[in-house]
Amino acid sequence: MFSRRKFLQVGSLGFGSFSLAGFAPKYAGKKPIVLSTWDAGIRANKAAWNVLKNNGRALDAVEQGVMVTENEMNCCVGLGANPDRDGFVTLDASIMDENANCGSVACLERIKHPISVARKVMENTPHVMLVGQGAQQFALSQGFTLEKEGLSEGAEREYKKWLQKSEYKPAINRENKENRSNNQNEVASVSKSNSIISAPARLSDGSWNHDTIGMIALDAHGNLSGSCTTSGMGFKMRGRVGDSPIIGAGLFVDNEVGAVVATGQGEDIIRIGGAHAVMEFMRQGLSPEMACKKAVERLLKVKGAKAKEIQACMIAINKDGVYGGYALQKGFNYAVCYADDKNILVDSKFLI
Repeated sequence: MFSRRKFLQVGSLGFGSFSLAGFAPKYAGKKPIVLSTWDAGIRANKAAWNVLKNNGRALDAVEQGVMVTENEMNCCVGLGANPDRDGFVTLDASIMDENANCGSVACLERIKHPISVARKVMENTPHVMLVGQGAQQFALSQGFTLEKEGLSEGAEREYKKWLQKSEYKPAINRENKENRSNNQNEVASVSKSNSIISAPARLSDGSWNHDTIGMIALDAHGNLSGSCTTSGMGFKMRGRVGDSPIIGAGLFVDNEVGAVVATGQGEDIIRIGGAHAVMEFMRQGLSPEMACKKAVERLLKVKGAKAKEIQACMIAINKDGVYGGYALQKGFNYAVCYADDKNILVDSKFLI
């Protein structure tokens, strides 16, 4: 008979090389807690925390939190952001609650808070995503108002710089070519005849051209929610949509497992189903940090040598309130808040 003593003896011998590194530790994390991407998350977290500390719902927290960033003059979020190549600011957003309800909008113009429109899509329609004129029409039907046309002072300045420096030449099958320079003042390439464009990898100040405010939260009741809002790449092709409004790419919530949000080069995050990939790694038992790392490693494998040209980042929280994040390259940080005096900025680990 195989006794308990023999079982322990065999276990100590046979599994000596087995490692639990990377698997979620069995300890209590923080609850309630809110995480958001980039340093703008510090201010967004404050608004979200005001909801959470009063036993509010995570869904309300992640909506009100990112609305702060939508209100700011930001290069990559809200109506003050950089426009597409035709001079129009188009906004994308998504939101998801603890019951797998979700809503999103894409290519939305002249509406101040796309995240709130996304929530209305979730709550007041049978759909998940509305885009373009249809999204705007729906927003107006829900009581939102059209903001005035035009660019913010900062966006107009950046747009004029881009127009002056743009090189006009064909860029066919660009994904298969190494045609981005590493120059921080890199500009887009456009074909006059067929209007193919490549948005710059970086803005004129050297910052990455794809920042998003993404937020995930765990409330006092143990429920999770997430949100994501962005204007997308500055000087993008008209109609371009990144990962932020796509459930499973830029955002995913599973109330039995955790919540995930992504930021960075949207096209490549979509290619690996970034947020959902992280979720499934957590479902297998990995900690949020290791799950994010695994997803970023998958993206690195897909991109190969071209990975040095982009940035992609993930943050996650599990059901226990344990959190983590990982980035492809150095420079990503995220904000974490779990008390009035605990709203901190964390420098993310990175691969390359």
